[in-house]
Amino acid sequence: MSIAADHPGVSTLVGTPRQVQLRLGKSHADRVLLVTFDHIKPKVFEALAENVTNVVSSLFEILLERHDRESLERLAEVLVPRTVPSPRLLKEAAMLVQARKAVLESGNWLTSAQIAQVAGLSTLNPSAQPNKWKKRGLIFAISHGGVDYFPDYGLDREAGYRPSKALARIIDIFAGHKDGWGMAYWFRSDNSFLGGKRPQDLLAIQPERVIQSAVDEMLEVLHA
Repeated sequence: MSIAADHPGVSTLVGTPRQVQLRLGKSHADRVLLVTFDHIKPKVFEALAENVTNVVSSLFEILLERHDRESLERLAEVLVPRTVPSPRLLKEAAMLVQARKAVLESGNWLTSAQIAQVAGLSTLNPSAQPNKWKKRGLIFAISHGGVDYFPDYGLDREAGYRPSKALARIIDIFAGHKDGWGMAYWFRSDNSFLGGKRPQDLLAIQPERVIQSAVDEMLEVLHA
């Protein structure tokens, strides 16, 4: 009996019924395709067996390739949006990316653990106190990569790095109109009410002016 293995997943057994039976007894194959021949000349059988072996291996490779390609196409269909995004949507997405990048580069953003460290808070659960401040509207955060980041300009250094009282008033003014990212955009943008300066640069030294600029911002929004 001869054994031809033309593909890692395909083995062709050639021989008498007993030889093949003995070999199958030791096989760990999941499936078996058996073809028998009666009254066939040895030379014809050998030539036929060789051709069948080549055909089976080739077909198996084709089926595997087709299966992989179909799986890849199905995966691509799931990952790619069903509708082609419009140029306007693509432009807005690009603008959003640039805006968020500018915010992240505009100042120092601290994690809960970093705030706990500079403010001397408990390090056993460093996110506890900053999250309480956020829920109470004393400070805001932006979520990036599944992590909350808090603006350092929102912390009062003279008060042991606790949230600035002026920031809490501004958050209250913007409540229902600006989320964390919205407030971050506003704080980093040049403000005409402040003479072209950014609110985040004046919050610590001229808090009342920054609060009034927030009021002015909301008046424009409400009367737009």
